[in-house]
Amino acid sequence: MTQPSHDRVAPARHVGDALARVRDGFSGLQFPFALSDTTSGKDAAKRAITQLDDYLMPRYAALEAPLLAIVGGSTGAGKSTLVNSLLGTNVSHTSAIRPTTRRPVLIHHPDDTQWFEDDRILPGLARVRRGIDEEMTPIEQGDSTEVEVRATRRVPPGLALLDAPDIDSVEERNRTLARQLLAAADLWIFTTTAARYADAAPWEFLSEAARRKVVVAVVLNRVPSGAAYEVRSDLTRRLNEAGLNRAPVFTIGEQNIAETGRIPVESIEPIVGWLKGLSDDAASRAMVARTTLSGALDELVRVGADAIDASRDTISFYTDLARRVDDSYADAHSRITEATKDGSMLRGEVLARWQEFVGTGDFIRGIESAVGRMRDRLGAFFKGKPAPEAEVEEAIETGLFTLLSAEATRAGSEVDYAWQREAAARDLLHRAHAQLPTNEALNDRAAQTVRAWQKDVLDMVRSEGKDRRFTARMMSLGVNTLGIALMLVILASTGGVITGMEVAAAGGTAVVGQKLLEAVFGDDAVRRMAKNARKNLEERSGELLAWHAEAYRDQLTGLGLNPAAPDELHDALIDLTRARKAEGLIS
Repeated sequence: MTQPSHDRVAPARHVGDALARVRDGFSGLQFPFALSDTTSGKDAAKRAITQLDDYLMPRYAALEAPLLAIVGGSTGAGKSTLVNSLLGTNVSHTSAIRPTTRRPVLIHHPDDTQWFEDDRILPGLARVRRGIDEEMTPIEQGDSTEVEVRATRRVPPGLALLDAPDIDSVEERNRTLARQLLAAADLWIFTTTAARYADAAPWEFLSEAARRKVVVAVVLNRVPSGAAYEVRSDLTRRLNEAGLNRAPVFTIGEQNIAETGRIPVESIEPIVGWLKGLSDDAASRAMVARTTLSGALDELVRVGADAIDASRDTISFYTDLARRVDDSYADAHSRITEATKDGSMLRGEVLARWQEFVGTGDFIRGIESAVGRMRDRLGAFFKGKPAPEAEVEEAIETGLFTLLSAEATRAGSEVDYAWQREAAARDLLHRAHAQLPTNEALNDRAAQTVRAWQKDVLDMVRSEGKDRRFTARMMSLGVNTLGIALMLVILASTGGVITGMEVAAAGGTAVVGQKLLEAVFGDDAVRRMAKNARKNLEERSGELLAWHAEAYRDQLTGLGLNPAAPDELHDALIDLTRARKAEGLIS
């Protein structure tokens, strides 16, 4: 069993170290199977890594950095118009064409340039730098893989504004980027309209903001004359129900902005004042940063729990697939082992050839009834009779070859049946079939296995007979004869000695071989040789099956799954919680 990772990795000394370990934990999760909950788990892990890179790790590393306020919201809510109005100059395109904002625009005070020179935040987006007085980039050149960065004294120090794409954009890339940017901000200036504030899309994000404890201000734009109180009251009620009762609501009425493209200063003064109050007060900025950071850490733990559950389901499914392979081929190995020691291999062709080798059935029965008297005569019998031992050896080879090939094929079929029943494993099975040895390749490998084993048996007999005392007897009988006799003993016994039950199972045919071997080598040597030869056969048959199973095992190994990954992330999140408590970063 895998030991919990906190037993192997020293606890993080501070939140920064813990966050790095948590990121490694999320990166270690893999979801290669299309299971019922793995899609959500995979998405959760991906979002968590993005959140760690875009916000959690850079914000913790620089708690004193300027606040990043994102201006986000629904299509046509007037986000870019609001940004231009807050700055008193046009830096972001406004248009009736959707989507308008493709490349997000980040505006900061020149004194804060050091915080935005590198990719500390939003590291996945390329930087496009523009001076505040430079003309806006043509709208058709905007790219959602970039962020445009401008410096201006129109933004107070300690605060940066980010104009984001629509959360409900017709383009998926824009929607994805909008979500990413919202997750990377310290506070949201969430813009909606009197006509669309009750839509589902805004509340999906506002509910997330409440869950993450993000500091939010809501701008209710384009409110018809005389409807401000009614609409604002309803919006405030909804915010309270969503857990955002502290979110200020700023109302902007309908007005003609065609001349400048910007909202009149008097209509946005409350928003400007609120932002200035945050930026001017270092304590307020720190409070916003720590509140949002703490809430995001809470959300990270919740997301982590979901990802861990999905990962454990994936590991369980993976383990079950691997177990099906292991069990099928282990069962095949067990069947081969049983079939090669219960005497069943000595029936049919092997039995017929052996009887031809040593004489008629009557003769064998005579040997079995008076085997003691035959010990000294066996050598002369074999010496005087031309021995067709090659036919016996070939019969044994054929029987073993058929057994090994059939059991490997059967094991593969069992794995096919088990994997085919799992829809999530069918692609894996298809790739395994492309790698699975052909019948011809399997037959060749099985034949090589049997011949190699027979050679090992003959080499064993030859090595055992090097003692001069055995030379004469071996020369009279031949190494092949003794080797075949040893093979028969192995195929009819479990421990090198044929018992009464095994005599019945094997038809008594192997008793002759056993007595012959005992006459030449002695009881102990026969037992030892039989034990070693059986072990050799089991090892070689196991190697054959392992070779055949590689087609399935390689597919699983190729996934690179780490069974300990969910436990490692679990331990990392526990470590993070401990570090947060030690540093007071708990909501």
